[in-house]
Amino acid sequence: MKCPFCQHDDTQVLDTRVSEEGDAIRRRRRCTKCDKRFTTYERIELVMPAVVKKNGSRTEYSSDKLRGSLSLALRKRPVAAPAVDAAVASIKEKLLTSGLREVDTGYIGELVMQELQRLDTVAYIRFASVYKNFEDLAEFQNAIAEVGEESKPRKA
Repeated sequence: MKCPFCQHDDTQVLDTRVSEEGDAIRRRRRCTKCDKRFTTYERIELVMPAVVKKNGSRTEYSSDKLRGSLSLALRKRPVAAPAVDAAVASIKEKLLTSGLREVDTGYIGELVMQELQRLDTVAYIRFASVYKNFEDLAEFQNAIAEVGEESKPRKA
């Protein structure tokens, strides 16, 4: 850590404590050259990956956009708001833990479809019809058949 006073590279940590809020480490330091003291704070930095759109442009991840997409698919469906919040949190956690610096919209779309399939099959079909760009009735029937197969209990 550079000294803010003389820019010397060598500083000594005198004291380390957790901040009152518990979200940072507070370090009291002393410069070995000019002997001045200063405080530094160490915080967790969570960086969401950038979202790469189909046209190649990049944008910031937005929980609000994600919540809007889920809410649109779930419109007039019996799914409670806390369940939607949990789905948004689950998708965000998967993006954070992926370790990727960039994700394409297709990956996020697949995560949304997984959450919707878990929450409400009708909303899943609604979202899938737009996301997968269904062209005719056969594609709807295939998607409905897939959901029906996955919801049947498996025989051992």
